Amino acid sequence: MTTDAVRLDLADRVLTITLSRPERLNAFDRPMMDGLIAAFDRADADDEVRAVVVTGAGRAFCAGADLGQGGKTFDSAQREDRGEVQAALAGGAPELGHESVRDGGGRVTLRIFSCLKPVIAAVNGPAVGIGATMLLPMDVRLASSAARFGFVFTRRGITPEACSSWFLPRVVGIAQALEWTMAGRVFDAAEAERGRLVSRVLPPDELLPAARALAREIADHAAPVSVALTRQMMWRMLGAAHPMEAHRIDSRAIFTRGASADAHEGVTAFLEKRPARFTDRVTEAMPPFFPWWHDPDYE
Repeated sequence: MTTDAVRLDLADRVLTITLSRPERLNAFDRPMMDGLIAAFDRADADDEVRAVVVTGAGRAFCAGADLGQGGKTFDSAQREDRGEVQAALAGGAPELGHESVRDGGGRVTLRIFSCLKPVIAAVNGPAVGIGATMLLPMDVRLASSAARFGFVFTRRGITPEACSSWFLPRVVGIAQALEWTMAGRVFDAAEAERGRLVSRVLPPDELLPAARALAREIADHAAPVSVALTRQMMWRMLGAAHPMEAHRIDSRAIFTRGASADAHEGVTAFLEKRPARFTDRVTEAMPPFFPWWHDPDYE
């Protein structure tokens, strides 16, 4: 599948999502937002997809929001695509809770956050603004030595977006998050690694093979339902108030998955010293307590 802004390639059960506006350094616009959300919808709906890699075409990962509209880029009332926000502006004072006020980058990061497949970033070049914040809900971030990062919002007169005020402190710690977002400077891959924004820095020609190798390791050896549950358990427990919340979910997960065909196969394969053949699928075998965060009776 290919769109003007996002290209999808599925091989060996790994879906590679490529931001594909190289002539604009993969700058983020509405078609890219829609394409990314659709790509993650596809990933969750297709049991052949066992892991996702996200990268950029050309020499950039994503240079941030497309600034082609100049000074009115972030002014919803002045943008050329302002039609969708008119309902929020009706009557003079903006209705800030209106659906059309929602930040486009946040829509993307929330979709990545809810994904049931592991997501690996292969940051091949500059990742600035939304190019940096969209990385935060991805599970592993690998960077080329040519990559540059920047949470540049204060230098553009705006604020961090894409839910980064939630994600960034959890990924790198509050002090590092505040330094990068308040100063708004662009920094290199080595600083990103020291600050734990990325796990590894690799030579440019080794980046995508390393990301795909990690994705294949998960796809080839891990039970997909167990991966989906593990991903959501880890992320959602970052906001838990007490370890008892984790204990509740751990208990439900172990109880239900312990009776599954995958658990029987995983143990048997280990004892027989052979690769496991997991048959449960994310589209049909998620346990009945999932998604627990939408259950008003969960306790």
